[in-house]
Amino acid sequence: MHALELLDEQVSECRACPRLVSWREKVATEKRAAFRDQTYWGRPVPGFGPADASLLIVGLAPAAHGANRTGRMFTGDRSGDFLYAAMHAVGLANQPTAVSADDGLQLYGTRITAPVHCAPPANKPTPSERDTCGRWLDAELTLLAPNLRAVVVLGGFGWQSLLPVLHANGWTVPRPRPKFGHGAQVDLTGSSGTLRLFGSYHVSQQNTFTGTLTAPMLEDVLRAAGRAAGILDD
Repeated sequence: MHALELLDEQVSECRACPRLVSWREKVATEKRAAFRDQTYWGRPVPGFGPADASLLIVGLAPAAHGANRTGRMFTGDRSGDFLYAAMHAVGLANQPTAVSADDGLQLYGTRITAPVHCAPPANKPTPSERDTCGRWLDAELTLLAPNLRAVVVLGGFGWQSLLPVLHANGWTVPRPRPKFGHGAQVDLTGSSGTLRLFGSYHVSQQNTFTGTLTAPMLEDVLRAAGRAAGILDD
């Protein structure tokens, strides 16, 4: 078994945060009416994408009736619909939809993860839960580092969570720390080369329904990141 596959398996068995364990399992038992005939995953959701990815997309946490149901990041909810449609549009995914873990979706040179791997109540993990789960993000970055060339962070929570982990993995983070913003770009130097960090508003319904984040806005960021990672042509 590949080291990243082993890590994903270990992530899926984690029970370190009592509040998150209780919530994710409660949701998986009670279910949403539209999915009452489905078996929910109800466990931590590992990252998704190839082990040699040169581009990493970092979100926030699994959605209660999306990834917590399907077992795959950004799969089975409207946020994922928005993200994968944009990824497909720029050439980072083989299809624009993500409905289940066995739907044939493939990512090109790209992996998706989150600082918190369990669905949190009200989509708001606590700082303690973020820090506890940070060991998984740290381990994942360690394995991805040799090939990693670009990271897209969706939202300010992921940005603040990721910077100290990047620093711990050998990339030099400027001080004061770079501020999050849509379209933000920062080059970080490290032993494996330069890593370009991109910021994007999160693909939450609150952002996409209000037009705070539009498909062209997200596609612009993903296209630039794909080029920086060497996946897409200039």
